[in-house]
Amino acid sequence: MTAEVQANRLQAPPLPVPFVDLAAQQAEISSDVVPEVLRALETGDFIGGAHVAAFEAEYAEFVGTRSCVGVANGTDALELALRTVGVGPGGEVILPANTFVATAEAVVRAGARPVLVDVDPESLLIDTSLVGRAVGPKTQAIVPVHLYGQTAPVEELLPIALDAGVAVVEDAAQAQGARRYGRAAGSLGDIAATSFYPGKNLGAAGDAGAVTTDDCSLADHVRLLAAHGSRVKYVHEVAGWNSRLDAVQAVVLRAKLRRLEVWNARRRAAASLYGSLLEGVRGLVLPRSLAGNEDVWHLYVVRILGAGRRDRVQSALAAAGIGSGIHYPTPVHLTPAFRFLGYRAGNFPVAEAAAGQILSLPMFPHITPEQVARVADALQGAVG
Repeated sequence: MTAEVQANRLQAPPLPVPFVDLAAQQAEISSDVVPEVLRALETGDFIGGAHVAAFEAEYAEFVGTRSCVGVANGTDALELALRTVGVGPGGEVILPANTFVATAEAVVRAGARPVLVDVDPESLLIDTSLVGRAVGPKTQAIVPVHLYGQTAPVEELLPIALDAGVAVVEDAAQAQGARRYGRAAGSLGDIAATSFYPGKNLGAAGDAGAVTTDDCSLADHVRLLAAHGSRVKYVHEVAGWNSRLDAVQAVVLRAKLRRLEVWNARRRAAASLYGSLLEGVRGLVLPRSLAGNEDVWHLYVVRILGAGRRDRVQSALAAAGIGSGIHYPTPVHLTPAFRFLGYRAGNFPVAEAAAGQILSLPMFPHITPEQVARVADALQGAVG
């Protein structure tokens, strides 16, 4: 056996590339977070308090809105926003077919009926040209979803909403820091909901969410609903429920918020490198930013053309130690929980076709250029 062969055999296999690496984020913020969490435990400052108030003020400033209300999770945030603008029983809410199921769940929890529209074939965001046709006498709100870290063209929906006399409620769960024509996601409509699920660009150490708005009266009503309908203990003005951001999550979020611009810049750099390495690969469609967008690449979603090829490519990546995801494998209307809406296969052809093609590549702020290159190389081999 030659020395060269022996050396090759002794080489360690390449380390896996995870789909997301939350441990690296935690390691970076640990020195900021641990003392403050211990202080909260010592003082019993668990619910509300100084850290929650500070985070609400800091996130409102980050987004560029007058108000931010921290709540328990992103789904609650969206339901609270919907209820606050008058969504309720007998109403309809327009939203895209390509979204996480929580968008539709929040509508149903508010007592209304989701009305779906297809998505733009390039961005996979809500097709604004279809929204006007979906508006009817029961419409109570329009929900654009800022998916994958891209900002939906909310400015195209505002005139439609104004004519219909309804609110635009942003689902900004995947777009912390994203901007459209210089304005932040979460500040573009009447009110917005976001999620701080750990995997988000701004993620907590558990579930958390927030509602942002420029309308202080709307923010006040969100806060009322989220505190059992009570401003004064044991005085309940309306039937609400318990949805509060706790102090420990606020500590984590404050530490991460201070780093978010840098982390988002790293995501943009990784997305740019993916684009340069994968440009021109046959059978592969790369994501593109809409004109006017500054995206934050919560996910880097490519499309694998050809029936059944996406799943084979994903299996090949897994065999090479590379994580990936599918966001989302089934459009809302074909999910068993929402069959009651009465839609059928073929109703939303763009969303349905995309569901069989989309593949999310590893994307997180601490991903290295070497990891991106390894993913790109493996993907080219798998697609080819």
